[in-house]
Amino acid sequence: MTANPTPTAVLVHGAFADAASWNGVVAELQGHGIPVVAPPNPLRGLACDAAYIASVAAQIEGPVVLVGHSYGGALISVAGTAENVVGLVYVAAYVPEEGESLGELQDRFPLSPLVSNLKEATYPVRDAEPAVEVTIRAEAFPEIFAADVPADVTKVLAVTQRPLASSAFTETASAAAWKTKPSWALVAAADQAINPDVERFGAKRAGATIVELAGASHAVAVSRPREVAELIRDAVRATS
Repeated sequence: MTANPTPTAVLVHGAFADAASWNGVVAELQGHGIPVVAPPNPLRGLACDAAYIASVAAQIEGPVVLVGHSYGGALISVAGTAENVVGLVYVAAYVPEEGESLGELQDRFPLSPLVSNLKEATYPVRDAEPAVEVTIRAEAFPEIFAADVPADVTKVLAVTQRPLASSAFTETASAAAWKTKPSWALVAAADQAINPDVERFGAKRAGATIVELAGASHAVAVSRPREVAELIRDAVRATS
């Protein structure tokens, strides 16, 4: 009997970051022989971003474990319905229900400091009025996003942020793949971008296998790549 192939881990970054935020995790996974893809997340809205991630997953030969950080968690909840997706891993992430927006999920609990430290700008949309996007104020970025990351690194991260379309907070999730796919979740206990209770609530509702890291910031994939990779490896082993 032939063993199932090792699933490919597809690492989906969230808002205010890019795929390089996974670099430490990628190195850990590659060191254990796990195939990895870390695609760019367009950050232009829940429906279109999830469709892009689903397309990336569907074009990978063999099984896929989707891993979503932050806003990326909402994307894998929708994109995870792709046929070859065999597991979901949420890293300091939103885990929405079908028909629920990120704003509605957040409003179940006290708001994090992120909300009052967002800076708005506009971007052009073809044949439409300019749309609104948000970033974290640079002076607040280290404490809110990456308090456990060295200061010289956070200074770079603060000015290389990728903005998120503000509509991402009001669009509703068209699916909740965690209802039919096994899931794992890492809660960053010192998160100042997403209230950790939002992470815990979504993970418990999904029936996920949960790991909580004390003192971990929102940028846990940067500050604690070994622990993040270990949870992903658990998911890959369980779905192989």
